[in-house]
Amino acid sequence: MSGDHPTEAARLTKLEEAPLALGDMRSALEFFEQALSLSKAVGDRGSEAVILNNIGVAWDALGEKRKALEYYQQALPLRRAVGDHSGEATTLTNIGVAWSGLGDQHKALEYYQQALPLSRAVGDRGGEAATLTTIGVAWSALGEKRKALEFFEQAPPLSAVGDRGGEAATLNNIGLAWSDLGEKRKALEFFEQALPLRRAVGDRGGEAATLTNIGLAWSDLGEKRKALEFYEQALPLSRAVGDRRGEATTLHNIGSAWSGLGEKHKALGYYEQTLLLRRAVGDRRGEATTLNSIGLAWSDLGETRKALEFYEQALPLFRAVGDRGGEATTLNNIGSAWSALGEKRKALEFYEQALPVFRAVGDRRGEAVTLNNIGGVWSALEEKRKALEFYEQALPVFRAVGDRAGEATTLNNIGGAWSAFGSSLSSRTALLSRGGDRGGERRR
Repeated sequence: MSGDHPTEAARLTKLEEAPLALGDMRSALEFFEQALSLSKAVGDRGSEAVILNNIGVAWDALGEKRKALEYYQQALPLRRAVGDHSGEATTLTNIGVAWSGLGDQHKALEYYQQALPLSRAVGDRGGEAATLTTIGVAWSALGEKRKALEFFEQAPPLSAVGDRGGEAATLNNIGLAWSDLGEKRKALEFFEQALPLRRAVGDRGGEAATLTNIGLAWSDLGEKRKALEFYEQALPLSRAVGDRRGEATTLHNIGSAWSGLGEKHKALGYYEQTLLLRRAVGDRRGEATTLNSIGLAWSDLGETRKALEFYEQALPLFRAVGDRGGEATTLNNIGSAWSALGEKRKALEFYEQALPVFRAVGDRRGEAVTLNNIGGVWSALEEKRKALEFYEQALPVFRAVGDRAGEATTLNNIGGAWSAFGSSLSSRTALLSRGGDRGGERRR
């Protein structure tokens, strides 16, 4: 009877591909767990490593990054023990991706840099390209957009090995890097190269992702209605392939576009659809992001206490999944809400919690926003010199990240603080929200 086990384990792993392709990670996990038991029973360590890695991928997709890490860390020594260098590189890359999702880009880079020479040593050009791309993504998240581009451009041309899907993914990532550098039209050039490749290989999920990114670029260019055209093309594709996570992302972005058009109640309708989907698929990080956006919409409608309710639901979720960047964003938004309610010292408590977290995860724009907001609180408390200290810390950071709107706001606040020293004129301090996804969510 035991002789049948390897065949059965392989069959279960293959069967799993259908729910995984449909985005049904929990069904996938059921098959993986059965396959894992069988592989262990027959002592097939190579298959056991593959399945542990796949369980990690499923948990990662469900937003459970730390749980994913547990499985990757079990897979890694097995892959080393059986001499599977290519698989070892894959698992090292996946560990890096999980740490990246937890906001620790430096730790992610440590693992990517272990994976890269392994992929090169075994001549796995696809693996090498994938790892170079993830290194680029990490540098991008650290605000080093040009360094990110260097790695994307080092990736072996996947067209040469016939990997048009991989080529499309790289073009998509280069587009994201240019978008982050503020070069929205250049980003569009790369997204528009990726789109026909994704269509050519029949990757409808990837096509939806790239359509979403095109929509975001147009949104950032102020063309909210044009953005909506692309989101509305992406939505049925995500639904057609059963990608409920992708569907949720696109619904969220449609909400963000309507919010940008001043239609806050319409935005809330889309966010509420998003929230139901994210809860249904167990995407706690996505759920937290949407709760944050709902809070921002209520804040814009003047319902500050209602906004606080949503921020306070988001905060423990971000903490539970280890998303420190999301945690910092939400702490900042809670601070802004308390400030709007006149509770300046309470606001200060939350800003002072947010600031070290933004610094720890390398989010320089978030750091600048929070420094500006701390300055605003001290200004409102009539501590103008103290306010200036924080504005003057914020200003070079806004300049360094190329955020000209933030720079303008901070210069205005500095002018207001100085004018208060020699004038009885009251100055209005501008606070900045750190909504994180206020303009929408990108897809890789």
